[in-house]
Amino acid sequence: MADIRAPTRSFQVPSFALIGFFTLTFAITWGVIGMYVVAPDWASSMFGEISGSHPFFFIATWAPAISAFAIVGLYGGVSGLKAFLRRLTMWRLSPLWGAFILVGIPVVFMIGSIMKAGPLVAPLPPEGVGALLALTFMMLLLGPIEEFGWRGIAQPILQRHVAPLWAGVIIGTVWGVWHLPAFFLSGTVFAGWNFFPFLIGNITLAVLVTPIFNSSRGSLFWPMLFHWQLILPVWPDAQPYDTWLLLIVAVVVVLWNRETMLYREGAVMDVLPKDGVSTQ
Repeated sequence: MADIRAPTRSFQVPSFALIGFFTLTFAITWGVIGMYVVAPDWASSMFGEISGSHPFFFIATWAPAISAFAIVGLYGGVSGLKAFLRRLTMWRLSPLWGAFILVGIPVVFMIGSIMKAGPLVAPLPPEGVGALLALTFMMLLLGPIEEFGWRGIAQPILQRHVAPLWAGVIIGTVWGVWHLPAFFLSGTVFAGWNFFPFLIGNITLAVLVTPIFNSSRGSLFWPMLFHWQLILPVWPDAQPYDTWLLLIVAVVVVLWNRETMLYREGAVMDVLPKDGVSTQ
């Protein structure tokens, strides 16, 4: 008689699905934002002015997550989606990395702000604390949701074929280019930015989150918290110094963790947690 306690074989998303993930992600975001770039008057008259509260803005931002769930659902069905979501409950992480996310990132913003004679924290908006809390919650529903795609699908699949460092560089490059249409969209913060430093920043952040991702054995919770910290409205504007400070930190992190960053051994390669692997 078979041992009913024996774990079942774990489903995995095939590597070639990464092409579909990237294609669908770009199609959604570039299609939605592209309408407002190519034909702004028509798009605005048909669907309303694009803004941070417009449904299309959320769809464009959530494209990596939408694509990730579509890919997992396609290959694994409901059981695959349930297994995928279990990665949100993987809490274990080195205290050092936890301290970096919770304390190190804010310190970088504060130092960068001081370097430009700015405040330690962002000024309270005229609308008061309530508006700040609302914006903080909205940020949780924006950037961190992308991690279902970048770290949920792309990172483990890429690490099957390249070292974690290069997986981070590839994702950071794709992540940066994915934002490109927003730089041509009037009325957005991106419209006043230079794309090249932004791209360098994206690559830097993708490299930085890579050892956190692998140290947590593929957790989605910690990369999401990392992403949220980067966009919290309470931290001061430290551009461009935050980019260069984080770049220095990334170089130190890669050198310090070169054995795990330059070799694939021990890297997370499963889109879904294997049976029997603890999520606590």
